[in-house]
Amino acid sequence: MKPSRTIIRTSALLVTSALTSLSLSAPAIAQETDEEVRMDTINVIGLRDQIQSAINQQRDSDTIESVLTRDDIGQFPDQNVAESVRRLSGINVLNDQGEGRFVSVRGLDPELNSSTLNGVNLPSPESDSRAVALDVIASELISSVSIKKTLTPDMDADTIGATIDIETTKGFDRDEPYFSATLEGSYNDLNGETSPKGAFDFVYPVSDTFGVSGGLSYYDRKTSTDNIESEGWEDEDGVVFAEDVEYRDYDVERERMSGSLSFDWRPHPTTELYARGVYSQFDDFETRGRLIFALDADSIVGASGDTVSFSDADEEIEVVRDLKDRFESQKIQSYQIGGETELDNWKFDYKLAYSHAEEHEFDSQDQTEFVREFDDEGFGITFDYANFEMPVFMVDSGAALFNDPSEYEYDKVTLVDGLAEDEEWSGKFDIERGFDLANGDKFEFKTGVKARLKTKSYNLNEAPYEGANFDLSAVAGPGSYGLIDIGFVPELGLTRAANAAAFASGDLEIEQLDADFESAAAFFKVDEDVIAAFIQGTYETDMLTLVGGLRVEDTKTDMRGNYAELIEEDATYNGMVLSDDMVFVTPVMYSKDYTDILPSFNAKLEATENLLLRAGAYKSIVRPKMSRIAPNQIIEKNDDNEVEAEFGNPELDPYRAWNFDVSAEYYFENGGVIQAGAFHKQIEDFLVDVTVEGPQTFAGYVFTGDDDEVSYSINGGDATITGFEFNYQQPLEFLPGLLDGTLVGFNYTYTDTEGEVPDGDGGMRYITLPAAAKSTWNAMIGYDKGGLELRLTAAYRDEYLDELEGSPEEDRYVKDHMQIDASAKYRINDNFQVFADFININDEDYVAFQKGPDRDRLLQFETYSWTTKLGLRYTY
Repeated sequence: MKPSRTIIRTSALLVTSALTSLSLSAPAIAQETDEEVRMDTINVIGLRDQIQSAINQQRDSDTIESVLTRDDIGQFPDQNVAESVRRLSGINVLNDQGEGRFVSVRGLDPELNSSTLNGVNLPSPESDSRAVALDVIASELISSVSIKKTLTPDMDADTIGATIDIETTKGFDRDEPYFSATLEGSYNDLNGETSPKGAFDFVYPVSDTFGVSGGLSYYDRKTSTDNIESEGWEDEDGVVFAEDVEYRDYDVERERMSGSLSFDWRPHPTTELYARGVYSQFDDFETRGRLIFALDADSIVGASGDTVSFSDADEEIEVVRDLKDRFESQKIQSYQIGGETELDNWKFDYKLAYSHAEEHEFDSQDQTEFVREFDDEGFGITFDYANFEMPVFMVDSGAALFNDPSEYEYDKVTLVDGLAEDEEWSGKFDIERGFDLANGDKFEFKTGVKARLKTKSYNLNEAPYEGANFDLSAVAGPGSYGLIDIGFVPELGLTRAANAAAFASGDLEIEQLDADFESAAAFFKVDEDVIAAFIQGTYETDMLTLVGGLRVEDTKTDMRGNYAELIEEDATYNGMVLSDDMVFVTPVMYSKDYTDILPSFNAKLEATENLLLRAGAYKSIVRPKMSRIAPNQIIEKNDDNEVEAEFGNPELDPYRAWNFDVSAEYYFENGGVIQAGAFHKQIEDFLVDVTVEGPQTFAGYVFTGDDDEVSYSINGGDATITGFEFNYQQPLEFLPGLLDGTLVGFNYTYTDTEGEVPDGDGGMRYITLPAAAKSTWNAMIGYDKGGLELRLTAAYRDEYLDELEGSPEEDRYVKDHMQIDASAKYRINDNFQVFADFININDEDYVAFQKGPDRDRLLQFETYSWTTKLGLRYTY
């Protein structure tokens, strides 16, 4: 009997590490006074004033956190909020199509962060994720973004990386009416397109007791990406080659529309009430032309140095030219009503909220394929891997057939209509009581309850159609691929028209069996109810603040999915040999309950007027993403009775972690700051995707074949993350003359990570955690004087492990990355400012690869070129 073999495949579950940090832009700090200062009512103008506002919020916090105000975000030469947050020490941002979207904090995957909007948990529009992209909410609507790296008992405990709290503007944020409007255009060098953006926001305090605020933003971003990918590499008797090589030409248009509105009312001096809403829509139009070579070891006819030659004499070579025509719309909306009431020494905080997110892919032709199978027709091709980032091909023979679009037959078009929805109702009620102690110290007791009722679902209608009677010559176009000459690909307008005509004539017929199976296999619906209660105490002296307590969270999960089986003709099913392909679908339901007791402690010591020491410890959890725990059971059996299966695992436990932090912050008299800190995280039960081959039993299903393959998720071993950070910022006011407006900054984070996973041979192996870069740093030199603001920044991230596969040689890594950006702003007068941003000046690319025994092997290469923005901002 063949022994079982375990293959590990895990997404980037644990990402690059960070520390307590201040913004890279942090050169100033306000001196404390005995009076309470409402920084949000100050209309900050200069770069230093903007930085000072953020630092004051950080310094006043009882937790370890980093803060960006809206003005800070506007000062960076970044395209969205996620890219601005990247400037904070040790924080890494994961890109999509050259644009920062998801934030990783303290060595953890974005899945292990929690995102809130005005204190309300944000749902994720994506079907297979809990993470929320930070480019969804427009920066013009944001008052601040706080990265809370330690927790207190009154905070939701569903984070290990950080809680990313986004605050929008409020009606009482300013004492006087405020209005701001921005118009800008950006130009991308790769596609030569100009992208418009416009936004406005306002704060209008109608009276001392009523205020209104809000805003609108619109951004239509057009970009292109030239891409090369390979599915994997094979070593055949010492000849190393890529099995499938793809040349991809992307044109992407992303249209973002966001709006917010807030009503704030003080009906009584002791009570403040509010009603707030935010709506955001993100439409993603993606067109991708692609040339694919499917290669096999049996077609190799020669190899020399970095080149490998293939021929169709002994083995078929398949060439595919296809077009992906996809439209996807993401929507996030969040509404809340609530308030605060103070009675004597008592304070009551109450809130009711509803949030809804969805991702709807529809009207998508994903994808239209044209195929040419070369079989003993004199076709030969050579690949040159000398430049591992850009393998090139040369047609040795059969070029006339290869370059003739009429040779490529219509294979199929797949229509996709998929809807993912994530909604949450939440309500909370907190009670707080303050006590003045006899010795002059203060003690505050706080307790409360919270309920979060969440439902996430996914419905897919994926329908492949075959039978069109036209070939590629009817729709071929030149494309815009710039890396090498890949010839023709299907053109968007012609392909849409030809498919529409084929549907109208009835030539295209649905593959109903495949459609039924794919749709049934994708469906899930999960209800997750979390009921929480906490007790918290805060003890405060002139120099020391201690916050500690316990939080209890009870989780009840009801999960629904399908047991979907696709059994081919002549396979055995329940003891019977089938005479035709069949699909069997059975609904599955499952429930799981668990309770967690989560202590936390934070300490802040003002050792001197300028020196601040912090420490924090807390326990937290992150629940598995719902697509993983949905009880789907997907079985495919061929006519040889070989089985491939994929199972959801409703028995998965959440991640659980102990987190420890210490830091020291010293603020210079001239406004500079120097900071150092360390942290450690011990994570239990982090999740791993495994594939087991051979006879086995899982979820009550018995697999008997030696070639049977079963994939599912399990709770793995323990993981640790340890690191330190250094951060230095200072305005160089001591320089003579005009140079006294110079500002400099540098931060560095070192991260050491380790995890234990199965090695594929029945044992375990130790790895650096996926997506955890050992070193990250940011450097900045700026200038702020006389209305002129200049900034040059560099952000560096070390290479990191991206995905685990069956062996170290198959693991996926992402190459190190350094991006240089610049910005220039000039304030014409108190109302008008012009600005210019220059993004990715050094034209940095994205590269993913395998570490082979002798050299690196390309998995993905993308280039985006540089972008520049010009704009005008009006403020009143």
